[in-house]
Amino acid sequence: MTATTATEARPFDWFRTLGKRGQRAFAGAFGGYGLDSFDYQTLPLGLAAITAYFGISSGEAGLLGTTTLVVSAIGGVGAGMLADRIGRVRTLQITIAMYTIFTVLCGFAPNFETLLIFRALQGLGFGGEWAAGAALVAEYSQARYRGRTVAFVQSAWAVGWGLSVIVYTVVFSLASPDLAWRIMFWTGVIPALFVLWVRKSVKDAPRAEERLKAERPKGTLVKIFKADLLRTTFFAALLATGVQGGYYTISTWLPSYLKKTRELTVIGTGGYLAFLITGAFVGYVCGGYLTDLMGRKKTFLTFALLSAALIVAYTQIPKGANGLVLVLGFPLGFSMSAIFSGFGAYLAELYPTSLRGTGQGFTYNFGRAVGAIFPTVVGFLGAGGAIVFGALGYGIAVLALLGLPETRGIELVD
Repeated sequence: MTATTATEARPFDWFRTLGKRGQRAFAGAFGGYGLDSFDYQTLPLGLAAITAYFGISSGEAGLLGTTTLVVSAIGGVGAGMLADRIGRVRTLQITIAMYTIFTVLCGFAPNFETLLIFRALQGLGFGGEWAAGAALVAEYSQARYRGRTVAFVQSAWAVGWGLSVIVYTVVFSLASPDLAWRIMFWTGVIPALFVLWVRKSVKDAPRAEERLKAERPKGTLVKIFKADLLRTTFFAALLATGVQGGYYTISTWLPSYLKKTRELTVIGTGGYLAFLITGAFVGYVCGGYLTDLMGRKKTFLTFALLSAALIVAYTQIPKGANGLVLVLGFPLGFSMSAIFSGFGAYLAELYPTSLRGTGQGFTYNFGRAVGAIFPTVVGFLGAGGAIVFGALGYGIAVLALLGLPETRGIELVD
């Protein structure tokens, strides 16, 4: 065995090949996305208490989730274009600061309408962070490791989600529901300190930095709809729509489903979510390795089918069989998250450097906006059996794959 082969056999060689500068970029993107998840999850976890406090309907509660996602699409598209114009790292700082400020303000909302506005504005930062962070890390990654490297950034979502569940369990156990949901939003101030570290320590990849100095791209959004990229943009956006429609249906309504339909306590809900989130973390990591080994398209297809089947199974378990709900939480979290692992690398590989932020930002967040309709539909239909509606999203994702190329192993193009 040669020295090179031995080196490549080490489990975390993907991290070593990033170099010191790339490792700091990875930490910045990982932390930003994890804290993004933490701030986002404050709403689903506090949704039952918020619904009772303001006396709103389940449809109006679903509107809170949908509004966040729709506005986040605007933020994601804007941040993608901004990342191509002012750099990935500067855009990352702006988006983290934005979602932090408005998450905290949500905790001071005096009525439903104000909460809706603050949550919408929080969505601008929430949507933008991923576009900047994914492009940043993809540009530091070697082609053979890109899938797993960016997937580890995606795994930060599960870490942030898990942290929010821990905080939820503690806060709702110690404070009354009327105060606890506000405290949940106030804990969203944590990312403010992280912005300072990013500003000091993280820099754009050299090639992206050089291109930015050489030219200031303009009109980037129009360019991803020109003849050479129109097909790619259409099917990539459709893929993102299907995957996120299924995912956000579950992430928005599952806490309420466990509490109301399954009649679990706060502690019980936290315990069940722990299985789901553990599965999610393992899914993100394993999905990244699989997308490098199997290819991008096969990995998307495999986990789209598994996620659809598991959503149906999970929500059709009869009352009294809560042990089975607990067991199925792990594979459900695994499949729903593993399918996201390939997005960062795949979308980066579909677009050239000058349009990468715009392409990723638009397609991923267009999918988020349209997929956001799913939670509202479920809200009006009821969060029990109607949550199966989310499984339809994965069918859309399978159709989208028919129009997209396989990109495993290609070098990023200028």
